[in-house]
Amino acid sequence: MSRRHRRRVPILRAIARWLLAALLLVAGASHLTWGRRGYRIVVPDWAPRVTGLDKDAIVIASGAVEIMLGAALVALPGEKRRVGAAVAAFFVAVFPGNVHQWRTGRSAPLLRTDRARLIRLFLQPPLVAWALWSTRPDSRR
Repeated sequence: MSRRHRRRVPILRAIARWLLAALLLVAGASHLTWGRRGYRIVVPDWAPRVTGLDKDAIVIASGAVEIMLGAALVALPGEKRRVGAAVAAFFVAVFPGNVHQWRTGRSAPLLRTDRARLIRLFLQPPLVAWALWSTRPDSRR
C-alpha cells in the first residue's frame, strides 16, 4: 500500500463515519417527530410481548438509540471501534422490523412500495459493513 493511500484511508473513514452519524441523527429525529406514527407499523407484532413496551415506545426508544449512536460516532472518537460495533449490532437488531414491513406490505415513511421495502432489506448488510469499516482503527506502520 502506498504512503499516499495510507494517508487517504483514515480521511475516507472519518468522512464515512460522519456521514453515518448524520444518517443516524436524521433517522432518530424522524422516529421522534414526523415519522413516528408511520414507523409503528414496522414494529413486529411480537416485539411488544418480548419487550414489554408498546409499539410507540419501541419507535421512540429506537429513535433515541439512533440519536445516541449518531452522537457517539462524532463525540467519542477514542471509542469509535466500540461505537461502530454497537451501531452494527443496532442495524442487525432492527432487521426483523424491516422483514416484518416487507412481509406485511405496509407503508412507512419513504417505503411506500413493495420494491422499496425489498430494496431496504438488501441495504441492511451494507449499513452493517459501513458501521464496521468506518470505525476501524487506522493502521500505523
